[in-house]
Amino acid sequence: MRPLEKDFLRGSYPPLVTPFTDAGAVDYDAYAGLVEAQIAAGTHGIVVNGTTSEPSTLTVEERNRLVDVGIAAAAGRVPVVAATGSQSFAETAALSEHATKAGADALLIVTPYYIRPPQRGLVAYYNEVAKRTDKPWMIYHIPGRTAVSVTHETLQEIAAANEDFVGIKHAVVDLALVSEMLQAFGEEFRIFVGLEELSFPMLCIGAAGMMNAVGNVWPGAVAELYEAVAAGDMARGRALHFRLWELNKAVFFDTNPIAIKYMMRRLGILPKNTHRLPMMPATPELEPRLDAVLRRAGLLHDQAAQ
Repeated sequence: MRPLEKDFLRGSYPPLVTPFTDAGAVDYDAYAGLVEAQIAAGTHGIVVNGTTSEPSTLTVEERNRLVDVGIAAAAGRVPVVAATGSQSFAETAALSEHATKAGADALLIVTPYYIRPPQRGLVAYYNEVAKRTDKPWMIYHIPGRTAVSVTHETLQEIAAANEDFVGIKHAVVDLALVSEMLQAFGEEFRIFVGLEELSFPMLCIGAAGMMNAVGNVWPGAVAELYEAVAAGDMARGRALHFRLWELNKAVFFDTNPIAIKYMMRRLGILPKNTHRLPMMPATPELEPRLDAVLRRAGLLHDQAAQ
């Protein structure tokens, strides 16, 4: 594995949502504003075009432009990780080549979804994608969305062939694999938490940070959780874990990012909680549940829905 700077790819790296206008167009100005707000809140880095961005509803051109806007808005103040994976190798290659040329700091490449390839297919896929970039890159492991898991043996084979393979976003309830990866690849291997509820446990084991959707709603608290554990202050980390717990669970009251976008709109972070089909906004039944979560977290102080 290539050597990385000590603090690079460590901390809270929220996968930013994609704002849409009422007409369904990507609101790039609003997106730049989200980047600015994240930096102001103390976020350590950002992820462009992660699952929370609804990338499968975007065109390749829109995803590439979001990378450009994210890099320009960050202006070197925090690292920008571009998620460049797709179910199509051709799209993944094109997205990865663009992000590399645009100046992304690292790439996050999801396992090809829907196809359910064999493990040898994953090895060949990542070996071929790696030829398209000289950036450090990570695998995005989210079998609940992709219908394919990556085995420890496959990860070892990929690592042996690719010096730039530096980590993984692990979005599955499998703490054993986390320990196996750290034992095999060392503490410099960047493992990012992909499921909110596992943030504190995985950080305690040795994860490098979180790529959590809830960081769109309360970025300061998520960043503070990482900093507490990194400093060895487990009591503060545990307290933050429980302070975030109900909000973390609320993310999955409906398909992500439905709840996230609604809560962002209620807090004035987003002007609208619009989606592209087949995604839909939060239902009238869900809205008061999310309002109540925000109030109990101390983030929403009004008593009536807007």
